[in-house]
Amino acid sequence: MKIAYVHDVIYPYVKGGAEKRVWEMARRLADRGHEVHIFGMKFWDGEDVIEREGVQLHGICAPQNLYVGGKRSIKTSVLFSWKLLWSFKGDFDVIDAQEFPYFPCFSAKFHSHWGNTPLVITWYEVWDDYWYEYLGRKGPLGKWTERCTTRLPNKIVPISERIRDDLISIGVGEERMEVVPNGVDYSGIQKIGCERELYDVLYAGRLSEHKNVDLLLKAVNLVRDDLPSIRCGIVGDGPERDNLVKMAKDLSLEDNVEFLGFLDKDEEVMEKMKSSKIFVLPSSREGFPNTILEANACGVPVIVVDSEKNAGVEAVKDGVNGAICKLSAESMAISIFRLLEGDLYKKMSDQSRENARKHDWKIIVNKIEMTYDGLDG
Repeated sequence: MKIAYVHDVIYPYVKGGAEKRVWEMARRLADRGHEVHIFGMKFWDGEDVIEREGVQLHGICAPQNLYVGGKRSIKTSVLFSWKLLWSFKGDFDVIDAQEFPYFPCFSAKFHSHWGNTPLVITWYEVWDDYWYEYLGRKGPLGKWTERCTTRLPNKIVPISERIRDDLISIGVGEERMEVVPNGVDYSGIQKIGCERELYDVLYAGRLSEHKNVDLLLKAVNLVRDDLPSIRCGIVGDGPERDNLVKMAKDLSLEDNVEFLGFLDKDEEVMEKMKSSKIFVLPSSREGFPNTILEANACGVPVIVVDSEKNAGVEAVKDGVNGAICKLSAESMAISIFRLLEGDLYKKMSDQSRENARKHDWKIIVNKIEMTYDGLDG
């Protein structure tokens, strides 16, 4: 097959769950003999089209600011969509566009229609009424755009069962969908070593508001009453970094919390995970976080938040490969203390690895390959 992925940002120039999913799918499909292309912004020097690990990367336009005031830039999304409309070239067997930030999906639909090429949209989150909170008075426009996007593809690929259910709730027919979750390089992670420095708790991800890393700091502060030497590592960067550093200082957590910043290599993040006892993902809104599977593949149980828009709870079984807490510092602190007390986290190590093994990329790529094979133009 000749496969085109559409996403405005490309891994590893921008690192996020969607970017990593597209890249891992693309390079593994290329290894299987498919011709794979990714159309995104040009983050590299030199030619507009380059090859990396058998995948053709197409630089549609120069990279733009992705965030304005902590929110995804609509201007950047529209600009990329416009450039994509004129720069997307090639005859493909399938086009797979990533749902967010929506507008590029409409350009992908244009080329799908005129090229008689099946269009797939991979869906990461359903915002629906959250648009009113995110955009205020412009919320109805966001909600309308999301609903319109659902009507574009031949097939929608939600990355979790919860997202599938959310799509059904806004009118998408179940027959139009095929769930294909995120994956993890299970065998590759087993070969990575760990650091000598040990963390009781680790977070890795973007430091943005909905990630609720402030709750993690407050939870660590509460646990410190019983475990004064608790150590927490925070990997990542983002618009909330300065606020979080200030909060840690105000709570006198300088000896308990270490801000590790953005790490260039995945291996570095895995080393941090392997040197940790618990991974905490305090986000209230997630699709299907890769970090849960990565932590489990390292033998580390994960604490997630039970929230309506957090599909990450699907990947965690309470008491098996982690814990599910409420969206509060108190509940998070209780979960952290329980897993640390009596070394309960060690008893979950094997079950955590088994959960990750079931999501090895080989299994996931088989599913997406079958999904593409079953499409009609």
